[in-house]
Amino acid sequence: MTLIRQLIDDRRAASAAEFALVLPLLLLFIFGLIDAGRFMWAYNQAEKATQMGVRYAVATDLVPAGLANYSFVVSGGVTAGTAVPSANFGSATCNNTSCSCTSTTGNFCSSIGYNAAAFNNTVARMRAFYGPIGPGNVLIDYRNVGLGYAGDPNGPDVAPLVTVRLTGLSFQPITTLLFRTAIGMPNFSAALTLEDGVGSVSN
Repeated sequence: MTLIRQLIDDRRAASAAEFALVLPLLLLFIFGLIDAGRFMWAYNQAEKATQMGVRYAVATDLVPAGLANYSFVVSGGVTAGTAVPSANFGSATCNNTSCSCTSTTGNFCSSIGYNAAAFNNTVARMRAFYGPIGPGNVLIDYRNVGLGYAGDPNGPDVAPLVTVRLTGLSFQPITTLLFRTAIGMPNFSAALTLEDGVGSVSN
């Protein structure tokens, strides 16, 4: 009886048992803090990549090929010296394969092409700031906001608002690595007004 009572009263391993119970929660807390820091770091990198992507896009070649040289006076019937109406050119959205265009007047949309090199160069610039970015994650929008004028001899007739959007990115936390569960990151976007559009002035 005395031996059994001594075993019951023996508390020499109590701290080890308590530590074993608390350890999983402690590790989860520590790795959760690490993951929160990693997520904010990745978030900032993706945001900076978007900003640098749009900065690159407005100062170099246009992805909608032909926009830089298209004359809305000669080919679109717009009066020289006036702003190009949104009916002649509303917007163009470019992904990693093509550009889609909106206009209801003139033949601008049927005249532009797709400059894959310009798109890939923008993506490469963004990847320098955040490696996981792929071509499928990037969209570049060119929207006519009334800047520029038809017949401009020094550059494109339209100075569109260029928006680079970053979508479909995911983040892999350490705490869910065993379950192969990733967390979707929010979409990012940054916008600037087009500069020269051919990379000969701004760069």
